[in-house]
Amino acid sequence: MLQPMRTKFRKAHKGRIKGIATSGVDLAFGQFGLKALEPERVTARQIEAARRALTRHMKRAGRVWIRIYPDVPVSKKPLEVRMGSGKGTPEFWVTRIKPGRVLFEVDGISGELAKEALTLAAAKLPIKTRFVTRIAA
Repeated sequence: MLQPMRTKFRKAHKGRIKGIATSGVDLAFGQFGLKALEPERVTARQIEAARRALTRHMKRAGRVWIRIYPDVPVSKKPLEVRMGSGKGTPEFWVTRIKPGRVLFEVDGISGELAKEALTLAAAKLPIKTRFVTRIAA
């Protein structure tokens, strides 16, 4: 699963996901892509599950690019622990997704197969997404 080798700070604030994405909104590598339509935190496990569904349906043909990376630690306190005594330990990693962000890109396969594969991948994610294609100029 994806996670940083090291970070500047061990724990992060929760924060809010405001506004729409300004970077990563256009297809940069592949012919087809999956674009987010709503703000949400996506975990490293969800990204990996989507990637597996995508590559399995493509039968390892073509190429896949993951355009997001989980670099925000989410801490959690153990069960049945009293209030106070500080913030819990980091449990898993997430990425904050803004609407308009391209999550996955694929190339080297037909449009029909790409749409099916990206639809399967989208089912593994907790957000609404849209299938996008590069405009042939």
